[in-house]
Amino acid sequence: MTAGTGPLLRVIDISKTFGGVRAIRSVSFEVAEGEILGLIGPNGSGKTTLFNVITGFEQPDRGTVLFQDRDITHARPANVSRFGIARTFQIVRPFLHLTALQNIAVARAYGREPARTRGQAEAEALALLELVGLSNVKDAPARSLTLVSRKRLELGRALASRPRLLLLDELLAGLNPSEVLADLDLIRRIREMGITIVIVEHLVQAVFALCDRVVVMNAGEKIADGTPGEVASDEQVIDAYLGVRHHA
Repeated sequence: MTAGTGPLLRVIDISKTFGGVRAIRSVSFEVAEGEILGLIGPNGSGKTTLFNVITGFEQPDRGTVLFQDRDITHARPANVSRFGIARTFQIVRPFLHLTALQNIAVARAYGREPARTRGQAEAEALALLELVGLSNVKDAPARSLTLVSRKRLELGRALASRPRLLLLDELLAGLNPSEVLADLDLIRRIREMGITIVIVEHLVQAVFALCDRVVVMNAGEKIADGTPGEVASDEQVIDAYLGVRHHA
């Protein structure tokens, strides 16, 4: 199979155990190029662990991860980034002593097609700060930023690696409704830039409004995979996670 003819990402029969506790159990799914895929489920269902496996921070006990038909199952995080996968983390950890601009400029030294000069890195960092709405605080140290701004900075740093696939881990957590709407619009604009997105999120209505397709996990297993409408009406999903029917 030549590059570009199949799914951008394929997760095949992934299992991961921690101290005898099975965090992920034989999970498989695919992500098409240009898609926004939602990954939802109760706390402890294995969503972040799955992100860690895809990005090389954890090694699976079994299974395969293919990105553009390349086997990246045992690749180191730095290599995964160079291949074109970036992620955000639930707990943001910017370089607190650096400015917002410096944080993103540093990130341009890594990933796919790193910046060749400091000037290039800073120019592209300025453009990314504009994209994520932080150009007005470009010279502020990261330690002085609000939670919302730090989350935007985390997103800007991930985008600085020029990913083909972006994994967002609870980007919307802690935001008020207007901030959530603004970030949903930003995610759509990022998709329009040619970036495929997988988002882990507990704001179900936001996921249903944003995503083309939704994968649902529970107790480490995939229990549903379909359109938001299909998932919202799935009895197993309602029982395990939603509690009530949601309109998608």
